[in-house]
Amino acid sequence: MTNASPCPPSANGTFQGKIGTTYEESTPWWPDQQAPPEGTPNVVVIVLDDVGFSDLGCFGSDIDTPAMDALATGGLRYANFHTTTLCSPTRASLLTGRNHHSVGMRMLSNFDTGFPSGRGQISKSAAILPEVLRDAGFNTMAVGKWHLAPMEQTTASGPYTQWPLSRGFERYYGFLEAETDSFYPELFHDNHAVDPPKSPEEGYHLSEDIVDRAIEFVRDQTSVTPEKPFFMYMAFGAAHAPHQAPQEYLEKYRGRFDHGWDAERATRHARQIERGILPEGTELAPHNPGVLPWDELPDDEKKLSARLQEAYAAMVDHTDHHIGRFMEFLEQIGRMENTITILLSDNGASQEGGQKGSLNPTAYQNGLPEDFEEMLARIDEIGTTRSHANYPWGWAQAGNTPFKRYKQNTHEGGVRCPLIVQWPRGLPRTGEIRQQFHHVTDIAPTLFELLGLEAPAVYNGIPQMPIHGVSMGYTFDSPTAPTRKEAQHFEMFGHRAIWHDGWKAVAYHERGTSFDADQWELYHHDTDFSECNDLAQARPEQLQKMISRFWVEAGKYDVLPLDDQGFAPRAKIPRPGSPRKRTTFTYYPGMAHLPGAAVPPVMNRAHRITAFVDRATASDEGVLVSLGNISSGYVLYVKDNRLVYEYNFLGTRYTVTSEEELPTGPAELTFEFVKTGDMQGVGHLYVSGRPVGEEVIPRVLPHFFGWQGLDVGRDTLSPSSPSYDGEFAFTGKFEKLVFTVAPDEEGETPFERID
Repeated sequence: MTNASPCPPSANGTFQGKIGTTYEESTPWWPDQQAPPEGTPNVVVIVLDDVGFSDLGCFGSDIDTPAMDALATGGLRYANFHTTTLCSPTRASLLTGRNHHSVGMRMLSNFDTGFPSGRGQISKSAAILPEVLRDAGFNTMAVGKWHLAPMEQTTASGPYTQWPLSRGFERYYGFLEAETDSFYPELFHDNHAVDPPKSPEEGYHLSEDIVDRAIEFVRDQTSVTPEKPFFMYMAFGAAHAPHQAPQEYLEKYRGRFDHGWDAERATRHARQIERGILPEGTELAPHNPGVLPWDELPDDEKKLSARLQEAYAAMVDHTDHHIGRFMEFLEQIGRMENTITILLSDNGASQEGGQKGSLNPTAYQNGLPEDFEEMLARIDEIGTTRSHANYPWGWAQAGNTPFKRYKQNTHEGGVRCPLIVQWPRGLPRTGEIRQQFHHVTDIAPTLFELLGLEAPAVYNGIPQMPIHGVSMGYTFDSPTAPTRKEAQHFEMFGHRAIWHDGWKAVAYHERGTSFDADQWELYHHDTDFSECNDLAQARPEQLQKMISRFWVEAGKYDVLPLDDQGFAPRAKIPRPGSPRKRTTFTYYPGMAHLPGAAVPPVMNRAHRITAFVDRATASDEGVLVSLGNISSGYVLYVKDNRLVYEYNFLGTRYTVTSEEELPTGPAELTFEFVKTGDMQGVGHLYVSGRPVGEEVIPRVLPHFFGWQGLDVGRDTLSPSSPSYDGEFAFTGKFEKLVFTVAPDEEGETPFERID
């Protein structure tokens, strides 16, 4: 039989066999499969959230962290490691090896500033670690916090282009927002929303769930392809607020911090010097503005503050336990010896709890004060399902011992973070400390070097920007080698800093003031780790040299324009394509949970919500729509044959109830909010156009309901109301739910009034 014509190149490249008319006359050929060399190590990157420089036992704390301490004992601690001072930017730099402004992550992924540096997503010209490692033959998995996708794009409608599975991860389980309730988290599995696997009453906590999934992913991978290395990215919600932990961990820390933050800082500072984390002679920075000496606090403030710190410590301890569980699993399956483990915090301890602490983060997000007496009355709820606690400034500064300021600031309290590196097979040095200056951009190039890989010059047809970081691999065997880092800039909300050749210049910026009015400070870091001795007046030439270097770096790495706007002004400007840009929203029962960044913008706006239902009997009841959680939100539901609307203003509930029972059969059940002034109005209820109730709602939130989103026909997560149990799913027929919203806060009622 005559041979057929030559076959054209296949989709995977030129076919190198022979194709005849039949298989007897043909020669098969298979392309080589991409596989890393035998013995290539696995990689585990563990990211803690808002954990201060001194908050781990191995960095000076007496919080119990035996699992993380064991990693340090078996590896190296880096005492001069820096991040970007905020979560999304640090994650972007960690996974790309580039500076965060350069890749489009000026601040949080929640916002698009309209400038290249602030798109709120990682540029495709900066391929991230899982993309490169997957293509090199690794299995790639992520669990926990993502916060690198535009938040309006985290609905079931996508687009999914910045979700984990679109950026190189093959498996994902976790939450996509900045924070979540650890007992009632907003969860996503691969590319869809899921409910938590069990309730808090059944023992659920997010940190345990994250590690359960990490073990599941690695167990599945190892069972099927044990020859392949894996990359596991494990990003905990801990210890970002809300600080929550199982009751036994809360009880463990009762009374442990009654001595106060001043004694705690002094103890940690002495311990850090004794253990070589800080050089001899390092001073303890003075109190940050607004932090009072512990002994000057009234007894009630001491009591509440200590309880808030107990919840934080319990959460860190509980997380450590589950990190230990994952490491024990790796040991059991024989993978620990050849696994590179990198553990870090994404920024310094948080100032977001305010001067006296907080039980409601929505208050902070809206710029509203909390009532201290109310917080004190709820002291026994701290750390439980019933509160969203965050500690006060004094404990945050203790977490950042010995430094000044906090997360969001570019002083060392915001950017100096714990880093641990362990690799039993490849890093024989154990229990040592490294003092070379390094930055989160240096982790990706370190891994590339250790794995024998290079960052691609072109990825998926897109030219790639160069790697900005430098490998830390030289520090493994050279404890005293000079740092190979030449310079590093920092900028967040207008706070600015530049490190170069052992010097650091830093400017604290007061939001809303002129950048030209900012006072630059100058520190010689090689002799002044804690930035206590400002040399700006004594060394003006050096200061000007450093400031000039900052502007060079700012131009080179897309830091400009400087922008000090906070969260609230940005939240009012939906990014292009955002579902929030509409004024009419129609939802259908059974739809997936809708994240908070994509819900109808009813905050401080006139609006109407109408549920189209058909109740066969008077006993048909349940939630029509719910948004929010125990801290804030609203819910419209039917109970005891009446229509009820509840508005949760930071824990104070305003309720509108129908004055009469509801008819059975088809009906339009409507809530309408009419503004009577800024942040206030009247709530009206209607049944098929007939008024059935109204109440004044004297206060509404100006900007945010918090991070938890919206459900139609049920209340899935942290309960929006204490008036019912569980999901309280609606039992009647439910056709649809329609929102109509004013175009802005000053807009007229966006629909014809019902009289």
